[in-house]
Amino acid sequence: MKKLTLTFFSVLFCAIAFAQNPTSILTIFSEDGHKFYLILNGQKQNENPETNIRVENLTHAYYSCKIIFVDKTLGELSKSILQVNDAENNPSDVTYKIKAGKDGKQVLRYYSSNPISIQAPPVRPEGVVVYNFGVTRPIESTTTVTSTTTTQVVDAGTSTNVNVNGLGVNMTVNMPTTTGSVVEHTTTTTTTTSSTSSNLPPATTTTAPTGSSACSGYAMAPGDYQSAKSTIEQASFEDSKLSTAKEIAGSNCLYASQVAEFCKLFSFENSKLDFAKYAYKRCIDPQNYFKVNNVFDFDASKKELSKYIGH
Repeated sequence: MKKLTLTFFSVLFCAIAFAQNPTSILTIFSEDGHKFYLILNGQKQNENPETNIRVENLTHAYYSCKIIFVDKTLGELSKSILQVNDAENNPSDVTYKIKAGKDGKQVLRYYSSNPISIQAPPVRPEGVVVYNFGVTRPIESTTTVTSTTTTQVVDAGTSTNVNVNGLGVNMTVNMPTTTGSVVEHTTTTTTTTSSTSSNLPPATTTTAPTGSSACSGYAMAPGDYQSAKSTIEQASFEDSKLSTAKEIAGSNCLYASQVAEFCKLFSFENSKLDFAKYAYKRCIDPQNYFKVNNVFDFDASKKELSKYIGH
């Protein structure tokens, strides 16, 4: 009874923790069954190629995504901004599919999205390999199977010796009595299959120190950049715009000029300065960060940004 009570509270605690911190889930599958590797924000998700991958514990609204096919003739797919939250920036269970386009080349397309329930953790579907973001080992559940076998054994009881004397023949006959009993033997076998893979999110990486750029690679493509600007503009409130812009910047490299354009989308000086500081470590050309100063209305903001980046 004590063990059952502890189990109940453990499950209850997990449910409460999930309800307080819901995260998004991403599923990507190949319509034609092509095996692939999934890379999110530069992190390879699966060691073994799969045709259907589900990634949990996604804490950001947007991710940079790359699909690398085992079949090299299919090429690679890249998407600078892959949205996993819904239109209201709430965590969701989103699915994308890989299919052949009109020209025969593989493309990544939005397929469906469902809201994340805050009442209980989502049910993992069968036939899909599940990963935690950044963990390259599948999540496996622990299964315990207990079987009980009951065997009935008949006890023959006592026997009676009967001696028959006649014609010089002495015969002994063993006769079972009717007082035998049935004895039940019960054997219980327990088989446990457990997983050794980690079900914890990866360790948090440290950010680059002030005054240095942490982004190495390609800046956002013009099409993705315009889409990102539109997404920020559609946010209803200043804080929503700021959080959305940070989500996008956290998943992509930016030119200094792109950072400046993002800053112009904010109405308040504090928001501009906040984002300019945050985006510096995502800037691919920090030597041109002076361009961001032009978005500020006050010299104090320009001085504070210069002090922050070490100039």
